[in-house]
Amino acid sequence: QVQLVESRGGLVQAGGSLRLSCAASGRTFSSVLMGWFRQAPGKERECVAAINWSGRSTYYADSVKGRFTISRDNAKNTVALQMNSLKPEDTAVYYCAAGIRAWSIAIPDFRSWGQGTQVTVSS
Repeated sequence: QVQLVESRGGLVQAGGSLRLSCAASGRTFSSVLMGWFRQAPGKERECVAAINWSGRSTYYADSVKGRFTISRDNAKNTVALQMNSLKPEDTAVYYCAAGIRAWSIAIPDFRSWGQGTQVTVSS
């Protein structure tokens, strides 16, 4: 399995930017799809961005499209999420996750998860 460790989140003002990083170890060759999920109080966990092994295909939730960018560095076994133009509604715990299907962002297809990191956006 894959072990995932997210960098610390933080507190930022609306309109600001924050970059999250995820370091992967273990059987990283099985990480066909890497994704970032978030969960806010009272809401279900949702996938905000995902990237396949080659980095050629990406997915973004409509709520973050145009503001967030996911990237993957297989040589360093890292995945990053660049978050720009942050809004208060982006406040959530963010999780890095490793999936087993290249074209699926369904939660059951993600078998490894990071511990989560808090991102808070103030108005």
